[in-house]
Amino acid sequence: MHRRTFSSLLAAIGPLLASGHAWADNWPTKPLKLIVPYAAGGPTDAIARMIGTKMAASLGQPVVVDNRAGAGGTIGVDATAKSPADGHQFALVAPGPLAGMPNLTKVPYSLDDLEFLTLAARIPSVIVVNRKSGITSLEQLIAKAKAAPNTLNYSSAGAGTTPHIGFELFKQETGAAIVHVPYKGAAPAISAVLSGEVQMTMVDLLPILPFAANGNLVVLAVAGKTRAPQLPDVPTTVELGLPNVLMETTYGLIAPKGLPAGVQTKLREAAVAAINSPEMKERFLKQGAIAATSTPAEYRSLMQAESDKWRGVITSAKITLD
Repeated sequence: MHRRTFSSLLAAIGPLLASGHAWADNWPTKPLKLIVPYAAGGPTDAIARMIGTKMAASLGQPVVVDNRAGAGGTIGVDATAKSPADGHQFALVAPGPLAGMPNLTKVPYSLDDLEFLTLAARIPSVIVVNRKSGITSLEQLIAKAKAAPNTLNYSSAGAGTTPHIGFELFKQETGAAIVHVPYKGAAPAISAVLSGEVQMTMVDLLPILPFAANGNLVVLAVAGKTRAPQLPDVPTTVELGLPNVLMETTYGLIAPKGLPAGVQTKLREAAVAAINSPEMKERFLKQGAIAATSTPAEYRSLMQAESDKWRGVITSAKITLD
């Protein structure tokens, strides 16, 4: 009786399993949407467009970038989590909405709602000022901020984003009192420094390279242990006596939970192949990024470690979204 029931069950689900495999084999069946949780023109957007173009060539379907800016990246991540788990929607995301915002507020998703596919790139953060600010060194910035507390401003891509956490870490280590001014994305945050609305920011190296080259922005320090090859004359925070002011943005690809295993494998393999291609590695280096891939488990573990680190800064600085 049990054997007959089991045989009947296999007969019923067999076609479904076969059709599922066939569906995975035929994927993708339409253009893919690559969600970017930040404004167009920022570093995440730039990396997403490079990866998307390369993936489209191998998958035979367009990869369309969909910018969903706002709320520190959580709007875009929430849209990703709630997308159909069919492999046609995925996202490129920075640590903010994964490691920062969940420590600041109740977000409409959890890390368990997401499939972690792979890391994509690492970019060091740099501290930059408007050339008209008259500040030419990190020592001068710190001295000026301490001499006139809360008269200088810095921009960020939004509360709880990497630039915000990084600069609050800088303030904690130096004792400098500088006012935070949040914007909706890295691009408007950089524009605010260029226009003089604020004096400074800590931001990924990638989007400021052209402005550093033409002199509109002055790069005071790389927030890391090693100098950036694109700016060999710029010292690191470690060299300048701030060994704990380390901030690096790790970009990665995520997808909705429940992605069929076959589709997830194909999507991840296409992304990893694109990121690790010699052409992509060279393009990343020219723009301040380092190509980096990982297993899904490694990416998830990294975000958990980042969450623990950011929680410490958030608690110490009493950071809130109010």
